[in-house]
Amino acid sequence: QVQLVESGGGLVQAGGSLRLSCAASRNIFNLNTMGWFRQAPGNRRELVASITTGGITNYADSVRDRFTISRDNARNTLYLQMNSLRPEDTAVYYCNHRAALEIPRSSWGQGTQVIVSS
Repeated sequence: QVQLVESGGGLVQAGGSLRLSCAASRNIFNLNTMGWFRQAPGNRRELVASITTGGITNYADSVRDRFTISRDNARNTLYLQMNSLRPEDTAVYYCNHRAALEIPRSSWGQGTQVIVSS
């Protein structure tokens, strides 16, 4: 049973910060590199950041030095600290294993909405 529950989104002004959380089912979280994805209206879903079980991180160029991904393996929870937010960061943010976009019929949560106003 796959369960992904994102939270922490909201409306912020440009330059502000948000901290997103993702509660994931153990079967997804335990052995996988996890990622945060986002999908803006009219755009394709894209990988924003990822973190391995050992804590190695990768970031899309668009968010590098502004966002920080982390994970708490004991709590099966993924986090995304977002600083210096820009209007172009506006999107629905999702968590999943890193390869979710590459595997057919992946299960996704409902995401959490982030709106950055100018």
